[in-house]
Amino acid sequence: MVDLEMLRQIVFGVARAVSALGLLVVVWGLVLVIKDFLLEFLDDSPKKKVTLRQRLGAYLVLGLEFIIAANIIKTVASPDWNQIAILAVIIGLRLVLSISLGLELNGNGKKK
Repeated sequence: MVDLEMLRQIVFGVARAVSALGLLVVVWGLVLVIKDFLLEFLDDSPKKKVTLRQRLGAYLVLGLEFIIAANIIKTVASPDWNQIAILAVIIGLRLVLSISLGLELNGNGKKK
């Protein structure tokens, strides 16, 4: 028979690993975008700046997907209102970033 407390600890360990993976994706994307920004610092092309913003946004959204998955795992394993509130805030942040990135990719976010 599987001990429920041990199973819960395993689930929380998986959630921590998935959350750490999301954090690594965000940090990796940030490092790559900063590197490219510094290499192209003297180039004043607006197109390259838009590309850098889009890449950073894509890494942020992907990292948030992993963090959301980790919070869903935690909430299923131990549902309480605090976990649900944290999950709602992260999903709201991801939604705003996705909409913003979608507008940027479609060209609707251009300033006139």
